[in-house]
Amino acid sequence: MLNQAHQDALAALVGPGGLILDPVDRAAYEVPARYAPGVAAAVVRPATTREVSAVVGYCVRQGLPFVPQGANTGLAEGSTPDAGGQQIVLSLDRLAAPLEIDAADRTATVGAGVRLSSLNAALESYGLFLPIDLGADPSLGGMAATNTGGARFLRYGDMRRHVLGLEVVLADAAGTVLQLSHGLRKDNAAIALRQLFVGGCGAFGVITKVTVEVHHRPRQTAAALLIPPDADAVLPLLQAFEAEAGATLTAFEGMSQAAMARAIEHVPSLSNPFAGGVPDYAVLVELTRTWAPRAGEASLDEVLQQIAGDLLERDDSPLVDALFGPVERMWALRHALSEGLRASGPVVGFDLSFRRRDLARFRREAVAMLEQDFPDYALCDFGHVADGGVHFNLVRTGPADPARLEALREAVLVLAIDGFGASFSGEHGLGRAVQAPYDRFTPRLVQDYSAAVAAVFGTGSASVRLRPPPPI
Repeated sequence: MLNQAHQDALAALVGPGGLILDPVDRAAYEVPARYAPGVAAAVVRPATTREVSAVVGYCVRQGLPFVPQGANTGLAEGSTPDAGGQQIVLSLDRLAAPLEIDAADRTATVGAGVRLSSLNAALESYGLFLPIDLGADPSLGGMAATNTGGARFLRYGDMRRHVLGLEVVLADAAGTVLQLSHGLRKDNAAIALRQLFVGGCGAFGVITKVTVEVHHRPRQTAAALLIPPDADAVLPLLQAFEAEAGATLTAFEGMSQAAMARAIEHVPSLSNPFAGGVPDYAVLVELTRTWAPRAGEASLDEVLQQIAGDLLERDDSPLVDALFGPVERMWALRHALSEGLRASGPVVGFDLSFRRRDLARFRREAVAMLEQDFPDYALCDFGHVADGGVHFNLVRTGPADPARLEALREAVLVLAIDGFGASFSGEHGLGRAVQAPYDRFTPRLVQDYSAAVAAVFGTGSASVRLRPPPPI
């Protein structure tokens, strides 16, 4: 816990309502979306960039470790304190202003605490949206800090593609505020330092304001569930849709039988779309257009059915069946997967990313390894196969065994990283949950240079240690 002098000093910087000390009130900031809760020395909630600067500067001068936190929806333990009770949670949830929309420029400038849902609600009347589709409702600052991807990465890219400008507070004794770019799409007048903070997970400083490019909302959408003959056919199926659907292809999401079956069994609102039983593997495909239907133009439903029909007629078809229906019903299964897994048992999650050509071979080798060495863990994988990402989730079916769990983590990561050159953090960012893989698998020279760059901007935050120094 903080001593009285620190409590008084921080309260003076943010006001009494901005400092949370009571354990009951702190709990929401200490419990991550996954993993065990931590213990915060305090939660500090500045309401302006000036207050963030003052708090950060004070913490650095006094040697108080802090962890920046947005909406606390991350899955890498990067936004919650550890169990030591010494780290301060620097919550940015009160930075809900500005929320400014420039419809002509197709940009929005928001405080780091603005939620994705709030931004998209404000954009709706302009026919615009930020097209990063997620299972949670994160803050824009957190999305930028972790370089969020999502289910429509295939069409729109990640946050790095959308961030045009940042305001950041450096973790130095002065709490220096930097304005990085002015929201321009083209600007080579200076080195694009903002790109260090996008995906930096707080290691370079605290994001307090974000300017993002936004897009026209789709005015036509079609979706289907595709059933390939096996996992090896997924890449040829994707390549066929990329060739035939072109820029209308916005999502291509793979789902294993085990993951789908658990969602159907454990999510009451979900109905089974497969009359013949849940297939071994399925793909959710989505096509969109930003214009209204035009006279004489085939609808997207017709386009989707035509592509699928042509593929089904091929002798070497990568498709054995396709289910068409309302877009919301098609997406319901994909959106229910995580809930279904959580309800079926303890989940061990890996956020892996591969070259697309390696996905099927890795899956084959991983399945064989799990069946032989870890039969008490059920593979329930799904993910954004079009960009090489896979949520390689395992549900434990036997008794808890910490040593065995560590052996499992080691086996999966060694196979993925040493065997296939994969990433251990495809889109969830860096945090305590992946500190050990970072220390082991990230080349030492890269760690050294990353730490050296972070040192230029200050001491960094305690959310991730690029080459673990003592926390600030």
